[in-house]
Amino acid sequence: MSSSETRFYYGYWIVLAGFITQFVAVGMSNYVVGSFMIPMTEEFGWTRAEFTASRSIGQIVLAGTGFVIGSYIDRFGGRPFIFVGSVVLSAAIFSLGSINTLSEWLVLNGLILTAGAAMIGNLVVNVTLGKWFVERRGRAVALAGMGISLAGIVLPLIATWMVDEFGWRNSWELLGVGALMLTFPMALIVRRRPEDYLLHPDGKSDEELAAGLGAAATADFEKSMTRGQAMRTSSFYFLVLAFGLFQISITVMLIQTIPFMTDVGYSRLVASSMISIASVPAFLSKPFWGVLIDRYNPRKLAALGAAITGVSVIFIVYSVAKQIDFLVYTGFLLMGIGWGGLLPIQEVIWATFFGRRYLGSVRSMAMPFTFGLSALGPVLVAYYYDLVGNYDLALLAIALCNIASAIMLYRFTENSAIRQATDDLT
Repeated sequence: MSSSETRFYYGYWIVLAGFITQFVAVGMSNYVVGSFMIPMTEEFGWTRAEFTASRSIGQIVLAGTGFVIGSYIDRFGGRPFIFVGSVVLSAAIFSLGSINTLSEWLVLNGLILTAGAAMIGNLVVNVTLGKWFVERRGRAVALAGMGISLAGIVLPLIATWMVDEFGWRNSWELLGVGALMLTFPMALIVRRRPEDYLLHPDGKSDEELAAGLGAAATADFEKSMTRGQAMRTSSFYFLVLAFGLFQISITVMLIQTIPFMTDVGYSRLVASSMISIASVPAFLSKPFWGVLIDRYNPRKLAALGAAITGVSVIFIVYSVAKQIDFLVYTGFLLMGIGWGGLLPIQEVIWATFFGRRYLGSVRSMAMPFTFGLSALGPVLVAYYYDLVGNYDLALLAIALCNIASAIMLYRFTENSAIRQATDDLT
């Protein structure tokens, strides 16, 4: 057994911190919102498009915040952003319990809450993990990403129960307090990169590096692209479009599942449990996706995940319309499997293509494009509902976006020019 396997590598503490911060960041910005839609729109007389606009604004804010802080994550690490983001996010959640106007909702939920979530969420976590892990990057990102799926399992049910039991105002305040208690201590754990502490990626020892066992990490660092270099490659824009189309289904289904199902007669508890049902296979499958990513072509795996998601959405629309409960459950389970692979696959592909040295800058540059696409989904679907009175064709269009993403990612692996670029990087 090598020396790196006999000691605990500090990078796994950062995996734990990422698990918890992503549980809160994505959970509070996406998974709980659907539980508040009907009681808040009924009390204030808002349309569903107006309510949902906060999350579309949030996608843009998430991208903009990431763009601003990306290069600073490379320079200073994630700790200062998690400290600030934890306070901003929690204060915004708590304040939602006191709103009385649509503008307050849009500013607090769409702007401030999302900015806080961005500072403790995916970008900060995955850029940091991309610096601490190279050979085991897929597994590390997947394990941390399980926090997102766990949020989907427990938070919709908890939020729905809280709203029904305590009212939506008290529920926002309780969630704000809980968010602060979970995330603020995690900033103490996060470190910028292993070299700052005389450590090496993947926990390699000095002896192992001398024996040539750290060649992959060395090559990854030395061949890293700057933001400008990455943006001069066609691969950058191809990945932006493909993953933007993939993510649309997530932002739409997280917000619209509860009203979509309650409109046809399902109870709020059953409807909210569907996101939990989807999140169970997303949670359980992430470690398997992580192992597969480290062993096989991640772009073909990304195509598979996008295809599974697209087909499952079609399946869900059909089975909900017919109210065939067994098929409804099956559709959400399949969707969860597709979702489970998105986060780790996407982050590994970006890090593999462009290296870890400037990863924060590169990923943050991609975010305005990717999240700009996914921001359109929720509000367009809600607008379609306000015009037509149902979600069916809008959700089928979202499914087609996922299938288009799958085709793009699969053909991406067959493109000889891109494959050559990949070989040059690796």
